[in-house]
Amino acid sequence: MEMEMARHYCAINATVPVLQRYYGGEDTRPDFRLGRETIQHLMAILKTDRQHGWGPTLETLVFLFWLATGSAYRVVSRVFCMPLPTVHRVVHRMVDEVVGGFVHFPRTQEELQVVGDGFGRLAHHRAFDKAAGAVDGCHIRIKCPGGPDGHDYNNRKLFPSVVLQAVCDHQGRFMDIFVGYPGSVHDARILKNSPIYTRGTYPPPGYFLLADGGYPCLQEPLALITPYKRPVRGMAEQRFNYHHSRGHSVIERAFGMMKTRFRCIFLEALEVHPVFVPKVVTACVILHNICVGVGDELEEAVEEEEDQPPLERDGGESRSGAAWRAVMTNEVSALHEAPLDHDYFSQVNNNYKCGS
Repeated sequence: MEMEMARHYCAINATVPVLQRYYGGEDTRPDFRLGRETIQHLMAILKTDRQHGWGPTLETLVFLFWLATGSAYRVVSRVFCMPLPTVHRVVHRMVDEVVGGFVHFPRTQEELQVVGDGFGRLAHHRAFDKAAGAVDGCHIRIKCPGGPDGHDYNNRKLFPSVVLQAVCDHQGRFMDIFVGYPGSVHDARILKNSPIYTRGTYPPPGYFLLADGGYPCLQEPLALITPYKRPVRGMAEQRFNYHHSRGHSVIERAFGMMKTRFRCIFLEALEVHPVFVPKVVTACVILHNICVGVGDELEEAVEEEEDQPPLERDGGESRSGAAWRAVMTNEVSALHEAPLDHDYFSQVNNNYKCGS
């Protein structure tokens, strides 16, 4: 019966504009924010060969249109000439299927070495070739929940949000995510309540994650290397921070690319139930990874979020984490590893002139 409904739908709605453009071979990015190859790759991963519903292609397009436009279900219903309850079911079913996709850490030593070498190239120094990822958080705008705890979702910029904590590799592919904490919660607290911290299984011994100044510099239970806090004390710390910033910036670019692709999800208030928000964000992460894998790129957005306020030194950093960073700082400062594309002395002289 449902298959008959799908055939009947396609027969009477052959002139639906969005489907005309898709089946007519036009560029799919304006409607779905994904290239045609990416859409086909997604359907192959999902193994959408089920013999029920409205058909795998149509359901995938409905879901992607909803995600790309951030439209209300009733708007999508009108665009596809599909019953509103059906659109709701399709979106939720497709989200559940997509979030079962692959987000994982490197599984072998060879894969880990590729990631480390990649960060060494990003940072322009071999001292960072033991970086196994970059971690940071970003805010997802939501419609403010009601109830006595609704104000907890207001972040430092005074709009309601939930926080997405993510770890990415050197290519900007997300390897781990943790989403759902209210926007008022500090990044460091979210980290300490996330599985990557409590389980302590990644990164493996000898490797570390790059983080910004909103996190503590740690060795255990999670190896986390942060920049020196301002004002830096001397040329060595300045050099280290320069290379650290080059390596860590990949997570900011990854957030920027994902926000650009799904701007209606990330740059406008997400009008779904707060319980559904983590699934929607996870689906966006999976699709972002697929796009990175097939080379489906959009113009990168500028990451506009401000850094979290830095943690206080007392108790914020473990000695072992600071000691590891000091070793890296000494390696960065070695004369035979002087960077080729940055004139530190010129920058110091300019700072001196400004201060005089």
